[in-house]
Amino acid sequence: MKNLNDIAAKWGAGGPVELIAERENAVYRIVRDGAPAALRLHRAGYQSEASILSELSWTARLADAGFACPKPIPSQNGTFITPLPDGRFASVISWVTGTPIGAADMPFDGSATAHCDLYHGLGQLLAQLHNTSDSINTTDIARPAWDLQGLLGKSPFWGRFWENTTLSAGEEKFIIYARDAAHDYLKAMKSADFGLIHADAVQENIFTNEAGLTLIDFDDAGYGYRGYDLGVAVSQHYTLRYLDDLLAAIQSGYGTLRKAPSVEDIKFFLMLRGFASSGWVIQRQPKKSPAHRRFAERALHLAHQWLTNP
Repeated sequence: MKNLNDIAAKWGAGGPVELIAERENAVYRIVRDGAPAALRLHRAGYQSEASILSELSWTARLADAGFACPKPIPSQNGTFITPLPDGRFASVISWVTGTPIGAADMPFDGSATAHCDLYHGLGQLLAQLHNTSDSINTTDIARPAWDLQGLLGKSPFWGRFWENTTLSAGEEKFIIYARDAAHDYLKAMKSADFGLIHADAVQENIFTNEAGLTLIDFDDAGYGYRGYDLGVAVSQHYTLRYLDDLLAAIQSGYGTLRKAPSVEDIKFFLMLRGFASSGWVIQRQPKKSPAHRRFAERALHLAHQWLTNP
């Protein structure tokens, strides 16, 4: 891989390059024209060049329309992305001030009421995302599909979750049964709201500052069920004793700006996120990582809840 400073220099940046996060992408803080920006090195083999360009075009239009998200910054030669020798692509987006609203496996630092108030606002943010996306030109946006096949087909977008190696034979059989039942349920959901979604609105991707909430990291975004965004948003809180209150809060917030899916359907999409994550971990974590079992147990728990609670 090229030297990080050489890559940053393509955007006119100088000085230190500081690693901020390493998930699907490696994200670095750089400084250009005296202001910080985020340099992203996109994971090789995940999104194509056309897909990355579509993400950046979409978020540029969202930002121009007033939606709170990072905006892509063109390089000095006018392009949004630069190919790297190792198969990755580099891009730069505007810096977002503030802090994430939380983190995985960390309890919320506040009361249940404050948590629900926050997720009422998050519901509004996601409704704004969907409303704004529907109001701008997206006919040229080519992104993956979080549709019936992308979630529950023979080869889901994030992997064959029923092949998580930590599942026992009985657990695998149960997950396959739940998968097939979910497939039939989703296939019958004829009036579901469908369009561009973020698909990863977890706590780490929602920043808060004095201006409100901002949505970052659109790397997983694509065309999918709008209710999936709401299910993803509560997925890190599936064991909360007041989960039903949190679900009602995010649905209520969403409903102030756009027709909201039912709480029952949000719970269904919450389960689908549990399935997807159990597949995602297979290719992203070492085989002996405890994350494999942790995600498998979440999928099992959510499937049991969905199948046994009317």
